[in-house]
Amino acid sequence: MKTISRRGFVGGVALLPALHFSAARAQAGVSPAEARAIANEAYIYGFPIVDNYRIQHAYWVDKTTPEYKGPWNQIWNSARLYTPADTAIQTPNSDTLYSFVGADLRSEPLVLTVPAMEKERYFSVQLIDYYTFNFDYIGTRTTGNGGGSFLLAGPGWKGDAPKGVKKVFRCETELAFPTYRTQLFDPGDIENVKKVQAGYKVQPLSAFLGQLHPRPPRRLISSNR
Repeated sequence: MKTISRRGFVGGVALLPALHFSAARAQAGVSPAEARAIANEAYIYGFPIVDNYRIQHAYWVDKTTPEYKGPWNQIWNSARLYTPADTAIQTPNSDTLYSFVGADLRSEPLVLTVPAMEKERYFSVQLIDYYTFNFDYIGTRTTGNGGGSFLLAGPGWKGDAPKGVKKVFRCETELAFPTYRTQLFDPGDIENVKKVQAGYKVQPLSAFLGQLHPRPPRRLISSNR
């Protein structure tokens, strides 16, 4: 039996209404073992997307949850270390402060700007797509501590890096989850980390270029409460 690709899985989900009408006839040609294998693959490919949206819905959509951080496409900085009381997502680091962005790339790319900082301080921006795949990084190990602006683009954007942008990162999905970690040397260093976090900027490409914002995309699923 062939293994389905991620794109194949998404495409297959889109075709489910059409397949419904022939499902009864198709069942006769699928053995229990094949049906079980198909279900296993569907779970493997589907669960990360569903659970990722659970997290982002709590962070960027549902204002009634204690985990709510703010709107999409704006950075949120933690002013403290995370503890076991933070339960929306696994955040085990005890020597970094976190920052998060719920990136909606449907209408245009985002420009992520990081400040220059001392070479001894580690930081990273983990670029996570909606399959929870870490497709690239900005940070000490990859782009250095010299600062700069980087473009995060969705699958429908075909442009080149504009002036002032060091590198283009292309995400396979229209929604992404940049996760920042900034090293904390000791408890007395927290104010210095906050200054670094204040230098993290997130802008739509149009704002970065001083142009009109394109037409906003359709609204994401939101809470009715």
